[in-house]
Amino acid sequence: MNSLHTNESGETVAQMTKYNMVKEKITEWVTSGKVKPGDKIYSENELVKMFGVSRHTIRQAVGDLVHEGWLYREQGAGTFVSHRQTPSANSSISSIKGTKNIGVITTYISDYIFPSIIKGIESYLTTKGYSLTFACTDNDVEKEKQCLQTMLSRNVDGLIVEPTKSSTFNPNINFYLELEQNQIPYLMINQFYSQLSPPHLIVDDELGGFIATEHLIKLGHQRIIGLFKSDDLQGINRMKGFIQAYKEFSVPFFPDMVINYSTENQVHFPLEKLKELFDSHDKPTAIVCYNDQLAIQVIHFLRSLNLTIPEDVSIIGYDDSFLTEASEVKLTSVSHPKMEMGMEAAKWIVDAVEKKNSVPPSVVYKPKLVIRNSTGPCPVNQ
Repeated sequence: MNSLHTNESGETVAQMTKYNMVKEKITEWVTSGKVKPGDKIYSENELVKMFGVSRHTIRQAVGDLVHEGWLYREQGAGTFVSHRQTPSANSSISSIKGTKNIGVITTYISDYIFPSIIKGIESYLTTKGYSLTFACTDNDVEKEKQCLQTMLSRNVDGLIVEPTKSSTFNPNINFYLELEQNQIPYLMINQFYSQLSPPHLIVDDELGGFIATEHLIKLGHQRIIGLFKSDDLQGINRMKGFIQAYKEFSVPFFPDMVINYSTENQVHFPLEKLKELFDSHDKPTAIVCYNDQLAIQVIHFLRSLNLTIPEDVSIIGYDDSFLTEASEVKLTSVSHPKMEMGMEAAKWIVDAVEKKNSVPPSVVYKPKLVIRNSTGPCPVNQ
């Protein structure tokens, strides 16, 4: 354990030692088997009492362990132990218990749809005797590079990857080419890098954007706003579908009908732009959101303006996640085959590992619109 030290200002950095102590102890629980994959760890309050440290220290330590793949969060349920495996000093990870190892890299391991995808992957791979290594990139290409280097150094037998910032050129292409050169199969989920044209399991996001917008147009809405993430292909394709619906139904275009945002400004920018629109004379009557998470934020924002849903404004999300039922406003949303995608990805990678000369085909899922009470007819006075 690190000893106390001082920083350049001469201040004692005791907090750092406490933070390391918490991380090391929780990691020890995992590696010793005291807590097993899928087990829920102690609550934040319990950890504060157990270690005698501040809530901030606990949050920082647990947050780091989530980022490093030791733990994952499920909103409303708690923090759980990941199915990550750790190599011993004398053996590679793929040789533990004689099993093969599959790497899984996602953008956000604790984000609201990924626990379901990961459960799907884990539920199939464990029945086949495979071990798993998880990592997340936080949608950052430099972190993706580190994840790929780690996976290669651990000699994974196969890799399932959700691309990072998939709408732009990826500087880590050489690592994927190294995987191909080493005959290590990899599969991309949710989107893929067009430079590689790799095997993939994706949703037809353009169709998803189209059917969401079509639903609102058929309800009589003309001033429909689209909020889309622009540094991921999912957002670009959902926006394409949104615009295609406008064209197909000959709905007049208008300024600011599309609001794009990126990973870096996703917290505040979409709502700031919406505020400007709702402060104007021609207010939108409907909003198509990039995902359910953003849709819930938009609902809270509209309530702050004393607007009701769907009487004043209709809202559509994307992913058909548990968030659609999280409040009294039940969210209309485009479906995403979360658990199914995870299981199919696991089956794909096992087939690719065990049948070296036979690469399974890619899969494109057709989304459906799940209609709930967040959408309704366009207000008569609009």
